[in-house]
Amino acid sequence: MLFQFLGGLGIFLFAIKYMGDGLQKAAGDRLRDILDKFTTNPFMGVLVGIIVTVLIQSSSGTTVITVGLVSAGFMTLRQAIGVIMGANIGTTVTAFIIGLDVGAYALPIMAVGAFLIFFFKKNQVKNFGEVVFGFGGLFLGLELMSGGMKPLRELQAFTDLTVSMSDQPLLGVVVGTVFTLIVQSSSATVGILQGLYAENLIDLQAALPILFGDNIGTTITAVLASIGASVAAKRAAATHVLFNILGTVIFMIVLYPFTAYVEWMGTALSLENKMQIAFAHGSFNVANTIIQFPLIGAWAWLVTKFIPGEDVTIEYKPKHLDPHFIEQSPAVAIGQAKEEVIRMGDFSVQGLNETYEYLKTGNKKHAETGYQLEDAINNLDRRITDYLVEISAVNISAHESEHHVMLMETVRDIERIGDHFENIIELIDYRDVNRVKLTPDAMDDLSEMFSLTIETVQKAIDSLNLNDMELARAVAQQEDAIDKMERKFRKNHILRLNEGSCSAQAGMVFVDIVSNLERVGDHAVNIAEAILGKRN
Repeated sequence: MLFQFLGGLGIFLFAIKYMGDGLQKAAGDRLRDILDKFTTNPFMGVLVGIIVTVLIQSSSGTTVITVGLVSAGFMTLRQAIGVIMGANIGTTVTAFIIGLDVGAYALPIMAVGAFLIFFFKKNQVKNFGEVVFGFGGLFLGLELMSGGMKPLRELQAFTDLTVSMSDQPLLGVVVGTVFTLIVQSSSATVGILQGLYAENLIDLQAALPILFGDNIGTTITAVLASIGASVAAKRAAATHVLFNILGTVIFMIVLYPFTAYVEWMGTALSLENKMQIAFAHGSFNVANTIIQFPLIGAWAWLVTKFIPGEDVTIEYKPKHLDPHFIEQSPAVAIGQAKEEVIRMGDFSVQGLNETYEYLKTGNKKHAETGYQLEDAINNLDRRITDYLVEISAVNISAHESEHHVMLMETVRDIERIGDHFENIIELIDYRDVNRVKLTPDAMDDLSEMFSLTIETVQKAIDSLNLNDMELARAVAQQEDAIDKMERKFRKNHILRLNEGSCSAQAGMVFVDIVSNLERVGDHAVNIAEAILGKRN
C-alpha cells in the first residue's frame, strides 16, 4: 500500500513539473514579460496571476517568479499581492482537471506525449509532447495513489483519525498544512484529498479543513524563494502566508455553512466526489480573494511594518527613456539615452565588484546579485537599443548622428562586459562544485587584475558621462597594462604547472578568468576610444 502510494505520488509530482516545464518552454521569456507588462494595478495583477498559474500549472511557480520580479524592481509590492491572489485561484484549475475521470486513458495519453517527444525534432512539438506526457502522467499517478489508499478503509487507526478530524477541524488544518509543507505541492495534496473523498474514506466535514491547510502549506515555496532575497521579496512572501492564513481563519469560522453550501451545490450540479472537492477549492480561493482584495493596501502597509528595512533593489526598468522626446526633440532624446547608458555602465561596474567578492568569499549572495545585474544589463540593452532605433527614424543632425552611433556601440560593449562577468561567476561556480583549489599566488594575480579591470571600466564610464578626454586616455593606458598583465600571469601559471604546485583544473579556471578580464578591458577601451573619436 505504502509503495504504491509513494510511487503514485512521485509520478504525480514528476508529471505536474514536466507539464509545467513544457508549458514554460513553450511560452519562453514571455511569462515574465506578461507579468511585467500587464500588472499595472492589483486587479490586473489578479487576472495575470490566474492566467500564468493556469499556463504553468503551479501557484508556487508563479509566486517564485513574482518574488523574483519584486526583488528585481520590476513590480511593486501592491502589484505582487494581486498576482499572488490570482495564483491561488489559478491553481484550482488543476483540481478541476483531476476531477475529470480520464484515468483509464492515462497510458495512451502518455504514449502520444512520448511519441511527440521522441519522433519530432521541432522544439515546439517536443514542448507540446512534454505537456501531453505530463498530463497523462498526472492521471497515472492519481490512479496509483487511489489504488494504494483503498486498503485504508480497513485500517482502524486511519478511521479514528478521520473521525477526530471531523470532530476537531483544527486537526485537519494542521494535517493539510504539514503534508503540503513536506510535498511542496498543493495540487498533489488536493489530488490525494480528492482520492480519499472519492473512495469515501473521509467525509466533507473533515476534508474541507484539510483543503484550507493545503493552501497554507503551499506558501512555503515562496518563503524559501525569498530567503536571501531583497526586503521587498520577503514582504511579498509574507503577504502570501498571511493571505492564506486569514482566509483559513475566515472559512473555519463559517465551516458549517460552507460545508452545507458545497453539499447543496454538489447535489444541484450533480458533481462527482472529486469534482465536489475541486468546486470547494475554487469557491474558497475565489471568495478569499474577493474578501481580501480591498485589503491589499492594508496588507502592504502591515508587512512593511512587520519586515522593516530599506529595500535595495536592482531596477531593471529604464528611468530616462521617454518616447515623447523622440519626435519633439531628438537631441534631448539622445541625452536621455546617454543617461540610461550610464546607468547600464554603473551596473557593469557593480557586477564586476560582486564577481570579485564572490571570487574572494565564495558567498552565493554575491553570485545571485551578479546574475541579477547581468539580467538588468540585458534588459536595458534591449530597451536602449529599441529607443535608439526609434530615434534614427527621425531627422537628426550630423553631430547628433555621431553621438547616436557612439551610444549604440557603447551599449553593445557594456552588454559584453556583463556577459564576461557572468562567465567568471560560472567559472567560480565550477571551482566550488569541483573543489578546485587556486594557489595563493594565483589568487594574488587575480586580485591585482580584477582591481585594475574594475578601475578601468569605472574610468571608461566616467569618461562617457563627463565627456572627459583625459580619463579616456587613462583608460587606453590602463588597458595596455591589463594586456601585459594577462601575458605575464599566463607565464606565471605555466611556471606553477611545471613546478606541480597547481592542478590542470585550477589552471583552466585561472586562465579562463584572466582571459575574460582581458576582454572586459578591451570593451572598456572601446568605450574610451568612442569618446576620443567623437572629440577628434
